[in-house]
Amino acid sequence: MNPVATTPKPPKPQRFRPYDRRHARKQAKVNTKGIYQRAIKDAFVKLNPKDAVKNPVMFLVWVGTLVTLAATIDPELFGSVPGNNPRLINGLITVILFFTVWFANFAEAVAEGRGKAQADALRSTKSETIAKKLSPDGTITEVPSTSLQRGDTVYVVAGDIIPADGEVIMGAASVDESAITGESAPVLKETGSDVASSVTGGTRIISDELIVRITADPGRGFIDRMIALVEGADRSKTPNEIALTVLLAILSLVFLFVVVTIPPIANYVGSPVSVSILVALLVALIPTTIGGLLSAIGIAGMDRVAQFNVIATSGRAVEACGDVNTLILDKTGTITLGNRLAEGFIPINGHSMEQVAYVALAASVFDETPEGKSIVRLAEKLGARINFDVDRSEGIEFSAKTRMSGTNLPNGQQVRKGAVDAIKGFVRSRNGNTSPELDSAYEMVSQQGGTPLAVCFDNEIFGVIYLKDIVKPGIRDRFEQLRRMGVRTIMLTGDNRITASVIAKEAGVDDFIAEANPEDKIAVIQKEQREGKIVAMTGDGTNDAPALAQANVGVAMNTGTQAAKEAANMVDLDSDPTKLIDIVSIGKQLLITRGALTTFSIANDIAKYFAIIPVLFASANLQGLNIMRLTSTNSAVLSALIYNALIIPALIPLALKGVKFRPLTSNQLLQRNILIYGLGGVIAPFIAIKLIDLIITVVGLA
Repeated sequence: MNPVATTPKPPKPQRFRPYDRRHARKQAKVNTKGIYQRAIKDAFVKLNPKDAVKNPVMFLVWVGTLVTLAATIDPELFGSVPGNNPRLINGLITVILFFTVWFANFAEAVAEGRGKAQADALRSTKSETIAKKLSPDGTITEVPSTSLQRGDTVYVVAGDIIPADGEVIMGAASVDESAITGESAPVLKETGSDVASSVTGGTRIISDELIVRITADPGRGFIDRMIALVEGADRSKTPNEIALTVLLAILSLVFLFVVVTIPPIANYVGSPVSVSILVALLVALIPTTIGGLLSAIGIAGMDRVAQFNVIATSGRAVEACGDVNTLILDKTGTITLGNRLAEGFIPINGHSMEQVAYVALAASVFDETPEGKSIVRLAEKLGARINFDVDRSEGIEFSAKTRMSGTNLPNGQQVRKGAVDAIKGFVRSRNGNTSPELDSAYEMVSQQGGTPLAVCFDNEIFGVIYLKDIVKPGIRDRFEQLRRMGVRTIMLTGDNRITASVIAKEAGVDDFIAEANPEDKIAVIQKEQREGKIVAMTGDGTNDAPALAQANVGVAMNTGTQAAKEAANMVDLDSDPTKLIDIVSIGKQLLITRGALTTFSIANDIAKYFAIIPVLFASANLQGLNIMRLTSTNSAVLSALIYNALIIPALIPLALKGVKFRPLTSNQLLQRNILIYGLGGVIAPFIAIKLIDLIITVVGLA
């Protein structure tokens, strides 16, 4: 029962590996110098109170700056001031607080600048072109592309710019999409394909001709939406970001109450404290580091996704990737290479190989899919030829419900190919019979990890087509990494259960659903969500749209249909389904970075507390508490504030790049954060503040 006819072996696949970050960064085409120049200006613009109040922690610093500025102008505005030359100390505190706020604005402006640079690059691809609009009677009228409306039909030939987003309704042509994807290789666009009929305005047709139906109104095309998203002008905070902002605001309020209680105690022990010193103490104790970098971390997360050539509709979608518990993946093209081809024919019921080849050819003559064309090639290789009038025949397209396709011949006879159980039902409905040979061929192909398709002529089954696919090398390791992070993987496939189990075992997924249809995708997503899981999935076809909309993270392929792209909250410009695994890693990296810098910021406060509090009560003979041996109150305050200001720009690269991602469990991540960023956040300020204190003492500001 082994197949006797084979197609040429496919080329040896390259080892699967994560998306190349360096390549992705090249595609970003970001002018770093221009970003920093723009960020310097934007950091001053963000000093506007309307912008400053959006960040409660830094707004408190902003208000403190005004208070110390007033105290600089009139040192006795808030009462008598202890110490020498209070105007100089107040002025220095004011300058340091100003730069603390400015550095926080600069961090956010740099992160936003990357998106704005990408938006500028995208705008350069947009231009008003002349479109060849087709009228119902077939005449062509040249009109500006900006006048096209949804539903209009246009004609494009080699050399033309596609004027607006649309669907190919006639023709086949190569399209240059490098302006969007950065990939120089042309993409084939043709009618009748669920994943290769969508075209994007601004791309160029480089061969043949197409007739395109416009699917987007002016200003609402894919590039327009990309510009709005990467520019981030209307970026809203994510739920986790809002929660952390509230927590930081509460901590700041607590420290504010603590600082307010210090003057009575200081006066009681004979060590009065000025208002400027109290403001400095407050700023040193509140979590300004994470407060200043929080927005930059969120914006940078979206930027890292964009560097992978993925457009996210919001920061919420990126953040949701970090919380994903369940990953739903299609088998074909994601877990396997996707080039499922006919490997051989298995005759049954006494039929010859030539007869099976003829029936398979007749059933596939209208099938334009890669596997359908491979069946035709294999059948013709075995000598099969069409002996009926194709023009008078009717092609039956594959349906997820019927799970078969075929041809209705001119004489009324019917030829079908499809899933074995579907063909069994078709034959039985016509009073035909099945045989144990069919089950044997089915099991043999399935146990080899192939996909068996039965072929029948009217009510008689002639044999089985052996379709072969290959699991992507290296993907098993990726699934193991996800498992260590607590992410469960589920494979969906239309294949039978035996084939699905073989592929699932080889790929290393946690679970699989065989013989799946579009309704099954939604059902499994809803089931996982009812259990409190965050679900991510990919899709490209119109039948995937409902599931993409239902999933917490839906990634549509750029080659997919307009319906799929509108339903998803992410679009992969490279149309690589396996990139979903990398997107999940980016989301988790975002959460890890935020957690690490929050730990570091709070740990910093401990060191700053020991730097300032002891020297405030120096005149009360409590110098024993000054474990850092700082020179004076002024040097302690200035040292802590200078460190507090400088640590923000020092951490901007880490906030933008992200903490290096490692596939660890939640407990392991917590232990790592406490060990590295918690302990490091305590030690680093002690060393830095002491060094700054020595410099201040030498300069004579102490």
